Amino acid sequence: MGERPRSARRSGTTDRAPRVRLLRRRRPLEVDDVQVVETSRIRTAVGGTVVGNFMEWFDFGVYGYMAITLANLFFQTGNESLDLLLSLLGFAVSFLVRPLGGLILGPLGDRIGRQKVLFFTMAAMAIATALIGLLPTAATIGVWAAFLLYALKMIQGFSTGGEYAGAATYVAEFSSDKRRGFFSSWLDVGSYLGFAAGAGTVALTHTVVSMGWGAGAFDAWGWRIPFLVAIPLGAVAIYFRARIPETPAFEAVEEVAENEELDADDPMVASGLKNLLRHHWKAVLVAVAFVAAGNTTGYALTSYMPTFLGSQLGMNEMMSAAATIPALVVLALSLPFIGRLSDRIGRRNVLWIAIVSTLVLTVPAFLLMLTGHFWLIQLAMFMIAVPTAMYLAMFASTLPAMFPTAVRYAAMGLAFNVSVSLFGGTTPLISQALIDLTGNPLMPAFWIMFFTAVFAIAMRWLDETAGTPLMGSFPTVEEPEEAHELVAGQAENDDLDLTTMPLPEETLVVPVDAGGAPLSGVDPVPADEVPAALVEAAAELPPLTALPDGTLADPSGEPFEGAGEQAHMKEPAPQG
Repeated sequence: MGERPRSARRSGTTDRAPRVRLLRRRRPLEVDDVQVVETSRIRTAVGGTVVGNFMEWFDFGVYGYMAITLANLFFQTGNESLDLLLSLLGFAVSFLVRPLGGLILGPLGDRIGRQKVLFFTMAAMAIATALIGLLPTAATIGVWAAFLLYALKMIQGFSTGGEYAGAATYVAEFSSDKRRGFFSSWLDVGSYLGFAAGAGTVALTHTVVSMGWGAGAFDAWGWRIPFLVAIPLGAVAIYFRARIPETPAFEAVEEVAENEELDADDPMVASGLKNLLRHHWKAVLVAVAFVAAGNTTGYALTSYMPTFLGSQLGMNEMMSAAATIPALVVLALSLPFIGRLSDRIGRRNVLWIAIVSTLVLTVPAFLLMLTGHFWLIQLAMFMIAVPTAMYLAMFASTLPAMFPTAVRYAAMGLAFNVSVSLFGGTTPLISQALIDLTGNPLMPAFWIMFFTAVFAIAMRWLDETAGTPLMGSFPTVEEPEEAHELVAGQAENDDLDLTTMPLPEETLVVPVDAGGAPLSGVDPVPADEVPAALVEAAAELPPLTALPDGTLADPSGEPFEGAGEQAHMKEPAPQG
């Protein structure tokens, strides 16, 4: 039978229209689909990733607080300002390599699993950090010392490109939907405690070596000790990293892909960098703006502050560490409370607090530091720590939720690392260069505020994800009873979007009137439960599709032009 014009099919001008139509939709959520992860397993998984982030940022702390010392040891150009910039370039070089690590390790983590890649990144990072402590200096081998330092920083950068992206993905996928903000915030607790530990190790080593062996001993050999501490720390971190399991979300998607035929062009299923940029480019840009705002603030507080205090106020490594460690410790310990707050009031509200506090507090904080008074410097550190904590607590819960499971690791590897490399990791170098260029010590504050303003604009396209399942993943709960309640109430739950979950489609037969509109009050029937002849009759008209809001659409994707409730069909909750 030839297909009749759409107007005839919908207006009922012919009495030969089939009285049934086919409806295609994703099948409803079932109890077995919901991931039940006990709280004890979540804590084990979070702990295994936190130790890795601790190790990563321990190195950042050591290098950041010894930038001036390393400038004297590895870059002997005869110009102190140039030596310092070259030392900070070593910090920036590691970040410039991070996108390469993200581009390679991210998609690999989406294919072979998160745990395997995270084990590799931890081992590579610990080995590279320890080797820096064994390097010969410029006094021994000349300019080659700088190249060897840069080479090891590049290895660190490559492995770090997969470390934070993978760790954030891992923690987010292991956390329950209702408490993802709380559990994910622990990831950066490890980050900033690691940085504080690195700074503290530098300060303690500087004090002990100088008191025991004289003022020149630290520059002669004492500087190696903080880097060599990475050997026992790395061994412990690798041990814990080897024991963490794969995430339930990744395993669930893998199982569905093996047992069900899924649409390879579906944005929720398609994997790889090509499909990431094809389907989720807007989310990638928003993530880049988010990470730039948070990390310019964060790296100013951590990696650049020792250089700023040393170059502008003449503080040595011990004094600059003492000035910043209290704020870093308090910041780290506050993150779980901010994460829990975001579970209650939403991620967007917390991020708006971060934006406003950055714009209001940054310039006054730098002005206080320039007074040179120790306690005013302490106050300034805490002022910068306020927005930094708000951003950091949101990273690991907000960023992974912006992308489906099939490309989540790759998206994090790309968006996070590109942004950190271009804007975050270069903050110490660019901030110091801007001061040297303009003579204005407030330039770092303006640099930070610029990226905050950009992110404020990007917030328009950032959806609220607190309490919702991760895109492309099944819901995750902590108790079996929660799974039953969730499935029973799925039809009325606005936080559930079945179209983003890896659910296979089902075909239903829908009774319709003469115009082809579904009859109100009559439930559709699975196609395999009705006579084949009826299914054939239904196939004479193009099938309808259930849109995310329950509205029926024709094959072109346009809402079906039925009357009133006849054109709307909610997903029914399964019985039992």
